[in-house]
Amino acid sequence: MNSELYDILAVPLGKTMADNTYHFIDRWRVEGDVKEVADILEDALALPRWWGSVYFEVMEIEPGEKHGIGKMISLHAGGWLPYTLRISFRTIESDYPHGFTMDATGDLEGKGIWTFRQDGPFVLVIYDWTIKANKPIIETLSFLLKPIFRANHTWTMKRGEESLKLELLRRRAQSTADAPAIPSPPQASFVIRLLNLNR
Repeated sequence: MNSELYDILAVPLGKTMADNTYHFIDRWRVEGDVKEVADILEDALALPRWWGSVYFEVMEIEPGEKHGIGKMISLHAGGWLPYTLRISFRTIESDYPHGFTMDATGDLEGKGIWTFRQDGPFVLVIYDWTIKANKPIIETLSFLLKPIFRANHTWTMKRGEESLKLELLRRRAQSTADAPAIPSPPQASFVIRLLNLNR
């Protein structure tokens, strides 16, 4: 995975980005079909099953229309640092199977854009995530600890790429006998589990 961080370069010359504002662009490359990748990432309620290292609980608040437009979900998530986030996402645009756009509110506020592009036998997955941190620990300490919060984001997205590859393998398993050979998805971080924050 290649994660690019544009906290300085993404803003006009002469202006500075607020200490609690972040802009991430993450790129994954997974073997598969763009439609199956879109179907997996569009199904938010399944996130705790295959990306459980990051998403601990997901609830649907409003169902939305076809391909999720208008759908609102509430989730409990975390990384490797000893805190978790409560975020609500609403899908505001869909270009199925090539991606969708979400507005976020809660501990993180902003916009996330998923883009999926077929590249031969692979799918290029791009997540463009611009947010303002409202979680007090992040908002208060971003001026000092921004690199650590960035590293926390990078950790979550690496787990996501790894977990997506495993989920694609599980879906392609020819029989129930093949499934046990596929490794389980990564767990929540040791610190999160030690403090029981993923409950």
